[in-house]
Amino acid sequence: MSEIPKLNCEKTKDNIVEFIKSKVSKSKTKGLVVGLSGGIDSTLAAYLACEAIGKENVFGICMPSTTTPTEDKIHGIEVAQKLGIEHKEIAIDSILNEYLSVTQLDNDKLAIGNLKARIRMSIIYYYANHRNYLVCGTGNKSEILIGYFTKHGDGACDIEPIGDLYKTDVFKLSEFLNIQKEIIEKPPRAGLFINQTDENEIGMSYDLLDQILYLYIEDMKNTKIAEKLSISVDDVDKIINKITRNKHKSKVPESPKKIIL
Repeated sequence: MSEIPKLNCEKTKDNIVEFIKSKVSKSKTKGLVVGLSGGIDSTLAAYLACEAIGKENVFGICMPSTTTPTEDKIHGIEVAQKLGIEHKEIAIDSILNEYLSVTQLDNDKLAIGNLKARIRMSIIYYYANHRNYLVCGTGNKSEILIGYFTKHGDGACDIEPIGDLYKTDVFKLSEFLNIQKEIIEKPPRAGLFINQTDENEIGMSYDLLDQILYLYIEDMKNTKIAEKLSISVDDVDKIINKITRNKHKSKVPESPKKIIL
């Protein structure tokens, strides 16, 4: 059923590695900081970063909260140890609670989830500034297209090495690199809420999402996509609406033109 061209894992890996090398070299920085969530995206980004610039130039930060699954906390540290990179674990609950105490707003689940992501990115950039490192993003093409990330949170970075890989590509490249099966096989989740999973929030599997995205990018009409994939037009429209509604997340903020006399 899938229309997505088959990924050339070896050449894609080599291309990403060269991209990382080039960006770090041109920026005159000393390395990369990677936020390690214990999920497949950050794990793949960390593996590629180490291959590109050496483990001694990659710094990992694990930033759990009370809503982070224990399994993810363990995997984040295990990845750092397996790669042999310097790493640090910083629990963010005390920082989050200080924000909530100062603002004294009603409990807003979505706003708090986004605040967690922004706290984490602030910490990552603090270490990047201190070390003269770049921040290595961990976003994939599927998430970026539909805006499934926090603006100025996990969407903030200096380079996005896996940003042209659909989520299904991420799985394939991770298998190619022999990333541990437990990370590949567990359900993708951001850990911003209790019992949250990506596919439940999106409303469909990544496999189906990626097929819709690919066909849409190929300029196929919504009705044709639905017909080809044997799904409802409403399902297709829901994803296209996400793309349209969230385009602002990936663009520099707009400014009106000045008027000259």
